[in-house]
Order: sequence, then structure tokens, then C-alpha cells
Amino acid sequence: MESIIILIFVIGYLSITLEHPLKLDKTVPALIMAALIWALLAVGFHEGWFDVINTEEQAFNFLSGGEVAEEGFNGTLLHHLGKTAEILIFLIGAMTIVEIIDLHRGFEVLKGAVKTRSKRKLLWIIGILAFILSAIIDNLTATIVLVTLLRKLIQKREDRLWYAAMVVIAANAGGAWSPIGDVTTTMLWIADRVSALGLIEYVVLPSIACFLLPFFIAGMLKPFKGEISVDSTEDLEAERLLSSRTMLFLGLGMIVSVPIFKTVTHLPPYMGMMLALGVVWLVSEYIHPEEDFTEERRHLYSAHKALSRIEISSILFFLGILMAVAGLESLVYGVVNGEEVGTLRYLAEVLQKAIPSQDVVVILLGVLSAIIDNVPLVAASMGMYDAPMDSPLWHFIAYSAGTGGSMLIIGSAAGVAAMGMERIDFIWYLRKIAWLALIGFLAGAAVFLAVEYLF
Repeated sequence: MESIIILIFVIGYLSITLEHPLKLDKTVPALIMAALIWALLAVGFHEGWFDVINTEEQAFNFLSGGEVAEEGFNGTLLHHLGKTAEILIFLIGAMTIVEIIDLHRGFEVLKGAVKTRSKRKLLWIIGILAFILSAIIDNLTATIVLVTLLRKLIQKREDRLWYAAMVVIAANAGGAWSPIGDVTTTMLWIADRVSALGLIEYVVLPSIACFLLPFFIAGMLKPFKGEISVDSTEDLEAERLLSSRTMLFLGLGMIVSVPIFKTVTHLPPYMGMMLALGVVWLVSEYIHPEEDFTEERRHLYSAHKALSRIEISSILFFLGILMAVAGLESLVYGVVNGEEVGTLRYLAEVLQKAIPSQDVVVILLGVLSAIIDNVPLVAASMGMYDAPMDSPLWHFIAYSAGTGGSMLIIGSAAGVAAMGMERIDFIWYLRKIAWLALIGFLAGAAVFLAVEYLF
């Protein structure tokens, strides 16, 4: 039965990885995989075929526990569902705020930052915007915003492809050092593996190195030499809109306030995000674009419209994959030092024996995140290791999983978004951009290890 559960996870994982060749939304295998794993866990547990680890990290068996074990199993399921729900509520709130800003054309204000015709200067402006924005509104949303901005600025698609590809590198680097910049860092933060200040302190320098070196090299390449025709005709109109500026700064400010709220109140981050969404929603009910607003058009700027635009399929994917990984974490698979441990913890022990250096394992995790989704990789690592909060291990995992995906266009949510919006070819990205992303990833890893061991 244990082998069947692991086989289901492997098949589901492969289906997620082969999403594009199979032409199957990755949400489908994620949901089916999670439901089947927990169904088999329940059947096997009640039949006494194997033990399950409860929320107190103790293994127990149904046949020896009876009703108490039944309550323990249900409690374990609810525990993991609760931890997953924390992440989902947080993401829904953040995504809704971003959509409200976009409905009020708040991101149009960013076009005012682009006032150059130099390709190299434009590269750095777009890169810095991506690096900063991704830390505030997450790397996926920052990529979507900046690719949309590039479409309005650069008419020639060949030029735009290079900038869009570099946005992916900058957005992933910027998201890695922020607790709200990437789904993986959010997972680690909500699970109390890292603190907001600790993540910034230890990961910001490696992330800057991961961003700067590829951009410095790219600035010397032919595609970024010379001048480009930049269309900035809409900037003044957007900047004149009070509603656009108000919603942009309010929305970003409320998202940034979430880590502060957690630090002051010691409440989970999703509570701060609920407050942030409530405030932005309240203001959006009374502030609208001045030039074309009428009562008949109110629904076009409402939070209800924003809620209809968020990607529910992504939310359901996270639900499926996180619950599937939780199932593996709960299944007792082996014994380590006389103690029964779950599948993922057992895997960590096997890896530790095969590769004694945890740093090498984490770097391999970053490379793997370019091939397969980094969300389940980080979820698995959280079950594999029991290092204390703000351990260098968790910060290195946050960096590697967040930036390693830049090496392939399908290796990160930001890359997939850019690929879909600009139809970036996989092979083109592999030939033209992958080596830049690899250099940046290794440079950041070197900075992280140097700071850890030398200072």
C-alpha cells in the first residue's frame, strides 16, 4: 500500500511536469493525486496496514488506538488542511488586491518611470522595477504587469522577447528575498520556517547578485545596444488619474503592511492579508476613475470584478499539491534512530547519507526547480528537515527554489506567464537566456555560502 501511494504521487508529479505536452491543466492531476493519497491513507490506516504520524509527530495505529486513533487521524487531516488554507487565503487576498489596482489602472502609473530610448537603460529600468515589484506583489504578478507594460512601450516583438525574458530573471530574484514575493517563500514564512526580517537579512544579498550579474552581462550583448522607439503617450493620462495613483500606492502599501501586522500582533499572516484586502476593498467602493465613471459602470471597478479575475485554478493547484505532500509526510515509511518517520523525512535521511553536504542538496533543489514545479519541492523539503526557524538551511532553500526556476522558461510561474503572454519559444529561451540565469543562480549561491561561512 505504501508503494501504491508513492506511485500515485510520482505519476501525479510527472503529469504536472508534463503539463504542456499532455495539454492538461496541472490542477487536474494535483487534485486527483491529493484525493487518492488521502483515500488510501484512510483505508490503509483503518485496516491496520500501516501507521500514520499525527500532529504531535508521533506515529500511531488504528487497531491499537480505536476511537482515539480515529480522532487523531481526523485531527491530522484537519491540521494539514488548516495549514494549507492559511496559504490559500493569503494568496487569494494578495491576488484580489492586485486585480483591484489593475482595474483602476494603477499600474499605468509605472509607465512614467520609462523616459529613455537607450536599450541598455531601458533594460536596467525594467529590471529594477521587476526586482522591486516582485518583492511587493509577488514575482508572477510583477511579470504580468511588466510584460503588459513592455507591450505598450516596445512595438517590435523581437526586441520585446529579450526584455520579457530578462524580466523573468529579475522577478524571480526579487521574489526570493521577500516573504510575499514568491509562493515558496510565503509557504516557508507561514510555516514559521523563516521570519520576514530573517529572510530579508540572509537572502537579499544573494538575490541582488543573482539579479545584477546577468543584467550586467546582458547589457553588453547586441540585443541591448543602440536605441529603441519607446511609446509613452499614455503616461501623462494615467498619471493624471487620482484614482490610479491612490489605488496603486494604497494597494502596495497594504500588502507591505502584512509582515508588520504579523510582527506586532503575532497573528498568522493571512489575518493581516484579510485586513489589507478589507481596507483596499473599502476604498475601492468610493474611488473610481474620474474620466469615465458612471453608476452603470461601477461594476467594472468593483472588488467583485477583481475576484472574478483571479486564477482560481492556481489556488486549487496549490490545494492539491500541498495536501498530496502532506499525505506523504503523514505516511510512516521507515525507522530512523529507533523512531518511526514519514516518507519525506526518510527521504531526507537517505539523501543525507548519499550526499553528506546539505548545501549541495539545496543547490540540486534549485536546479530541479527549473525542471519541475518548485512548490512541491519546497513543500517536500519542509517535511524532510526539522531545522529551527531562521536556520541557514531554510534561507538557502528559499533562495534556490525561488531563483533556480529562471534557468528554464517553464521552471517558474513568472516564466510560464511570460511564455504564455509573448509566446516565448522553449528552445529560444534555453539557447539565449538559460546561461545568463545559471550564472546569476550560481553567483547568488556563492554569495550566500560566502556570507554563511566567512562572516
